[in-house]
Amino acid sequence: MQPVDFTTLMALCHSLQADWVPARCESVVQIDTTTLALGLRTLERRGWLTISWHPQAARLHLGDAPPKGQDTFTFSQQLKHQLNQLALVAIAPVAPWERAIDLQFGPRPGDPPQWHLYVEVMGKYSNVILANAQNQIVTAAHQVSDQQSRVRPIQTGDPYVLPPAILNTLPSLQESQAAWQERVTLVPSTLKKMLMQSYGGLSSSLVRSLLAAAHLTPDQPAETLTQADWDRLFEVWQRWLTALDQGQFYPGWAEPGYTVLDWDGGAPAADVHALLNQYYGRELNLQQFDRIKNQIQQKLRGVLDKLRQKASTFSQRLDQSAQADQYRQQADLLMAYSHRWQPGLTQITVESFETGEPITLAIDPDKTAIQQAQRLYKQHQKLKRAKHAVAPLLAAAQAELAYLEQVEAALTQIPTYDEPADLEALIDIRNELVQQGYMASPDYRPGDSRPAKTEAFRHWHTPDGLPVLVGRNNRQNDLLISTVATDYDLWFHTQEIPGSHVLLRLEAGQVPSDRDLHYVADLAAYFSRARQADQVPVVYTQPRHVYKPKGARPGMVIYKQETVLWGQPRRIEQAKTAQPSLEMA
Repeated sequence: MQPVDFTTLMALCHSLQADWVPARCESVVQIDTTTLALGLRTLERRGWLTISWHPQAARLHLGDAPPKGQDTFTFSQQLKHQLNQLALVAIAPVAPWERAIDLQFGPRPGDPPQWHLYVEVMGKYSNVILANAQNQIVTAAHQVSDQQSRVRPIQTGDPYVLPPAILNTLPSLQESQAAWQERVTLVPSTLKKMLMQSYGGLSSSLVRSLLAAAHLTPDQPAETLTQADWDRLFEVWQRWLTALDQGQFYPGWAEPGYTVLDWDGGAPAADVHALLNQYYGRELNLQQFDRIKNQIQQKLRGVLDKLRQKASTFSQRLDQSAQADQYRQQADLLMAYSHRWQPGLTQITVESFETGEPITLAIDPDKTAIQQAQRLYKQHQKLKRAKHAVAPLLAAAQAELAYLEQVEAALTQIPTYDEPADLEALIDIRNELVQQGYMASPDYRPGDSRPAKTEAFRHWHTPDGLPVLVGRNNRQNDLLISTVATDYDLWFHTQEIPGSHVLLRLEAGQVPSDRDLHYVADLAAYFSRARQADQVPVVYTQPRHVYKPKGARPGMVIYKQETVLWGQPRRIEQAKTAQPSLEMA
């Protein structure tokens, strides 16, 4: 993930100073453990300033409004108490070339600042610190004790101390090419290492950008450069410093991340705030998606393995209990023909009551025929009792297995992160497993009852243009029936196979064609556990004939008055290959 460097931070400061100073701080909301949002208002606009001290994505930019919910973080409550309704009167770096910004707040524009909110964008050492007019620390996102850092402890009541000074020489527009080239070539190495070791304030992404603009490569040895190469590189170096000095920035996309300079040749962005909001939003979502999916997969794998083993054991015990009648019949025969028993016999041949055919029964030589019969009667009773005890246990294990296989099927339908709805669907699955007692998560908050949004479902259209909604998980599957579906729609699902619920949207009096019905059946088969099969049985019925039994787990329903179609999932796969934009997310 590309970190915010000094150049990007200056682009952000330049934009904020131009458009958001002065501004009134109307609210403070902490979104998660490393991110908060300040609600700002000027005479012309309102917006949310995102401030993050995430170790990999520390940043400062205008972003989306925070989600609604109870803010229980102590840090944001302290900031809210001090900063609410004050004016943001100035934004400035705390020192030259430092990745730390001072947001100054006062009663009114033009008044001296009463509070300083220091935002330090420094990788794993990032922090947000509130200090009063006397520069005394009032609160901090990270308290750093003397034992944690002897160089720079950060604790309530201590004076705010600037980060340790940069030891390397700082870049300067006034430096001549001869002095610059001599400094860079002092210790010959690759170009990237030479620049990074010679000057402070540089980032890896910036150096790569500078070298690419000069048509050079980061790993190129210094001795391979001609004087013309050095001239080009110094010219680009000067252009960079001029952009910093004059506040001339050109935010845009570059491979593999973003840039605020004008020579990378990528697609331009609306502004630096939109650029960073989109980049870090996607990167953090992708990171969270991978983390949550791995957690769910590991948990499901372990629980499903244990359940399958348990169900197999119960099935074996039931198979054994099926022999109970056989033991009783053998005991009856031994009792009826006990007069044929003689001491020392290991087997006895008798005639079957039903067929008259001879049957040979094994006998323990240490027991009489009656004792052997009594032993078989006991085994019969034991197996009979086991049958009544094991049958409900097996049914419960199979029901739990069916539910978790439904969850597993939903998980396989979200293989990668492509859009925010993918992450939302994954969070729903994680929250559901927490609610059902299979997982524990510090991020889960009880009472999460977000409203049904049709944008969250997968959106498709039939060949005749009818809209189709596909649930991404059990929560969405339930919402399709309980909230979204009307009496005119048709509900589809694979028959006795875990998969997504599919809803064909219809208007009053509208009748779908056979082509559309088979297409939706193909969709239901495609979004099921039987995706790789050639043909899959799919049922469809009206939503009013689909019921959720009392106490049923999420996504589990029963239905009646269904019609069966055969879906062919590979037709959907072929259509997607021929037309990748077929699905409308």
